[in-house]
Amino acid sequence: MKSELLQTPLYPLSVEAKAKFTNFAGWEMAVQYEGLKKEHQAVREEAGMFDISHMGKFYLRGKNLRSSLGYLVPTDFSTMTEGKAQYSVLLNEHGGIIDDIIFYYQGCSDDGVESGVLIVNAATYEKDWNWLNTNLASKGIELLDKSQDLALVAIQGPRAEDYLQSFLGIDLSILSAFEHLTTTFEGQKVFVARTGYTGEDGFEVMTTTTVAQDMWRSHLEQGVTPCGLGARDTLRLEAGMSLYGQEIDETTTPLEAGLGWLVNLNREDDFMGREILVKQKQEGLTKKLVGLQMEGRYIARHGYLIKYNNNTVGEVTSGTLSPTLNSAIALGYLPVELSKLGQTVDIEIRGKLYRAKVVKKPFYRRK
Repeated sequence: MKSELLQTPLYPLSVEAKAKFTNFAGWEMAVQYEGLKKEHQAVREEAGMFDISHMGKFYLRGKNLRSSLGYLVPTDFSTMTEGKAQYSVLLNEHGGIIDDIIFYYQGCSDDGVESGVLIVNAATYEKDWNWLNTNLASKGIELLDKSQDLALVAIQGPRAEDYLQSFLGIDLSILSAFEHLTTTFEGQKVFVARTGYTGEDGFEVMTTTTVAQDMWRSHLEQGVTPCGLGARDTLRLEAGMSLYGQEIDETTTPLEAGLGWLVNLNREDDFMGREILVKQKQEGLTKKLVGLQMEGRYIARHGYLIKYNNNTVGEVTSGTLSPTLNSAIALGYLPVELSKLGQTVDIEIRGKLYRAKVVKKPFYRRK
């Protein structure tokens, strides 16, 4: 019986590699190949590759694209130049996070038409598409959904540049972090960005099915480790990166989520939810996302209660046993008065309380 789940252009190659699959946001995704620890370690020490073709891929064009899209985020896009990328968050009227995104600005034509690419989360793809259309179509911005037409592959790790460069045959050292370019491979377009979600150097490559499959096979032959969603989660958690639906959602603001660096309240133009963020800045926050390290080997998981003096004060948003640090780490929201570094709290695990300490984020930073 055929699966009703969507399958990426690289799905057949993951089947060949005997990956274990899971349903992720309606897609049949590889959760692991040879094992989470091995995949995680490969990215930290050498290079790993991820099929992330399930993510939403929107092409945008129109006059005043940066200012029109900029109204929906707290970040100032107006100074972006061609070939630059910017991480940000789409906000609702209450300053809550609709999704976290990366906007790749592709420049402006002679007739004043700007173009760019927006990568969004698979789980929020439909909501994002509707929100963007509602807010941008009236401003003359054209949106094109390429989510199911193109493959997206992430190559991450200290040796990612060597492997990708040898395949594409171009010098990738010209790209700094959060820069991108478009090249061709055997006559087909290849979009390459120096971005990622692992805490390591690396690239995200958007291209046709044919090129993506060739690249995947070539990298496999060269010894690059295929990695699933399991390793992607442990890597991003070590790097202190938020996952939509866990650390961030429409009830949290970027200031509460530790994403204050995305918020530019000195912008001359207005943006969605600005008043709420100004108010939070002036009056102070009531809750804050913190890093937690367990004192023992017990793992705090998503949804576990955080307690202080036997009172529930928060909830764990993400938790794992860190393969790099070999200790149990977690993220969670705490009242501001309990969010200071060194503060101890208890995590309730199967009816018992286990001690955890508030520590600095990220848990891991590459050298």
